[in-house]
This record gives sequence, C-alpha cells and structure tokens, in this order.
Amino acid sequence: MRTDEEYMKLALQEAQKAMDREEVPIGAIVVLQNKIIAKAYNQVEMMNDSTAHAEIIALTTAYNYLGSKYLPDAILYVTVEPCLMCSGALYWSKIGKIVFGAHDEKNSYRRSTGKNNPFHPKTELIGGVLEDECAQLMKDFFKKLRDK
Repeated sequence: MRTDEEYMKLALQEAQKAMDREEVPIGAIVVLQNKIIAKAYNQVEMMNDSTAHAEIIALTTAYNYLGSKYLPDAILYVTVEPCLMCSGALYWSKIGKIVFGAHDEKNSYRRSTGKNNPFHPKTELIGGVLEDECAQLMKDFFKKLRDK
C-alpha cells in the first residue's frame, strides 16, 4: 500500500508532462483500492479547452474505467488545490477523498467560497502533501513564462 506522498509523486510526474508541453503544470491521479485507475495532466492549451483541467480529465477517465458516474470509494491526488470549476465536478463525483499538494490563494475554490467546503459532505480533504515540490513546479513554470 502506497502512502499519500508516494501517490502525490506520481501526480507530480503527470504535472511534469504538462510542463513539458507548456501547459500549466498540474497533474492528477485517481486511486481505487490501492490501484491507479486514472492519470491526467492539464491540457487546456493542447485541446483549446478551458475546462481541460487535470482533475476533470482524471474524473472522466475514472468514470469510463468503472462505468460509473460516482467515485465514493476513490481518492483524487492533485498537485494544486482545485479551482471552483473542478470543485463542482468533484462534488458531483461524490469522491471519497481529495489529497492536494500546493495551496492556491489566487485560483482555488476558496476564492469564491471563502472557507465554505464546496465538496460532497462525505468527501475527506487533505492539503499540503508535498506542498513545496508541487508549488516549486508552478513557480518554475510561471518564471519561465515571464522570462520569455
């Protein structure tokens, strides 16, 4: 059985794929019964779709894998705190647990909801797992953009 840190390292690998493709480096994986059932990274630029966030793609992949629209026993690992759009999708997924890396003061769900929890009442939320590594990838990406 892997730890939250080990799964977050795998989500960071997905984020690196996004960075390599000049996408905002956010990666996500969905785990069910210690098995990875979905992997994703941001593809907004590639798909020319503002909704192609890592979380949304990971959820869709997990739904298709299971043939279900709900994920009450699954865990989402995502490198950055979910935005409001992704939080809505996660609410409707009824996902059991969300583990995120870096906090995002500018774009997370908290920007619109304050301290109110937008997730399903049964969803457990854990933040700050490998936060420094996840935040550094974002900092590196935006520094590279500014230096262009």
